[in-house]
Amino acid sequence: MRVSLKDVALHAGVSIKTVSNVVNDHPHVTAAMRTRVQKSIDELGYRPNLTARHLRKGRTGIVALALPELGNPYFAELAAEVIDAAARHDYTVLLDHTGGRRDQEVLVSQGFRTRVIDGLILSPIELEAEDLRERAEPVPLVLLGERDYDLPYDHIAIDNVAAAREAVRHLISLGRREVAFLGARRGRSQPAHLRLRGWREALDSAGLVADDRLVAATDGWGHADGAAAMTRLLDAGHRPDAVFAYNDLIAIGAMRVLAERGLRIPEDVAVVGFDDVVEGRFGAVTLTSVSPDKASIARMAVESVLSRLGGGSDGARRIHAGYSLVRRESTLGRR
Repeated sequence: MRVSLKDVALHAGVSIKTVSNVVNDHPHVTAAMRTRVQKSIDELGYRPNLTARHLRKGRTGIVALALPELGNPYFAELAAEVIDAAARHDYTVLLDHTGGRRDQEVLVSQGFRTRVIDGLILSPIELEAEDLRERAEPVPLVLLGERDYDLPYDHIAIDNVAAAREAVRHLISLGRREVAFLGARRGRSQPAHLRLRGWREALDSAGLVADDRLVAATDGWGHADGAAAMTRLLDAGHRPDAVFAYNDLIAIGAMRVLAERGLRIPEDVAVVGFDDVVEGRFGAVTLTSVSPDKASIARMAVESVLSRLGGGSDGARRIHAGYSLVRRESTLGRR
């Protein structure tokens, strides 16, 4: 039997309006009354009807999260954080997978699910500014990632250039002088370009040569791409004493090849990744990595959508999330 607001009101000896104010976290409720009503709620096992609550506000209670690659641990971990952040506001998250394809990103951003969602959080890869410039959908849109669109949408990202500089400076501080970059991308501007820029700036500021022969491009973001890039460098006769990878998966693929070639990590080659995914913490050699604050990114994205729904934040905001460099065995060795 479903417990109603009326049941809770009778049990607590208060009005239905008072119970409603407590359930909806109304500010003008005394602490004593809130405790009294909450006790009845707990004893009766009352659960609010979230669907009805959202419908009364003209909303669906659903936020969409569109990601380029659900199989990538970083995006999987980020999705879990967004789901948790949304749940704290009684929202459900609908996941969309774009594959990083422009046509799919356009389809998602233009609101083909407008009738079933209250807001969209999108992490684009190939989407261009012109694809969003004529967007007429009323559903709030929040962008994640490092592509700068200069459009009236909130945009949440870490400072990739600064993070990459810190990672490479860490390698330089350990005496490394031949630092390779694995994961450069061809074509459109992407986070890889910013991380490559940070790699170059760190070497330049240390008076070291940013040798383009130590830059290896990849077509994807996975283990195999990192392994192939590391193989090409070594086969071309280039033996760096350190590797900074676009992401952890590329770093882990490179580490596999280094081990197969008889090179020790970090004695012969130190390795730094990016994203701090769980897999990197449990390998035979744990991976030093730039760790974006995924929980903060998720929280700010959800709160940005809800703020827009509430009519707040008139101007578009560029919001920088935090990050840290987590030092592990791939650069420091085993203690």
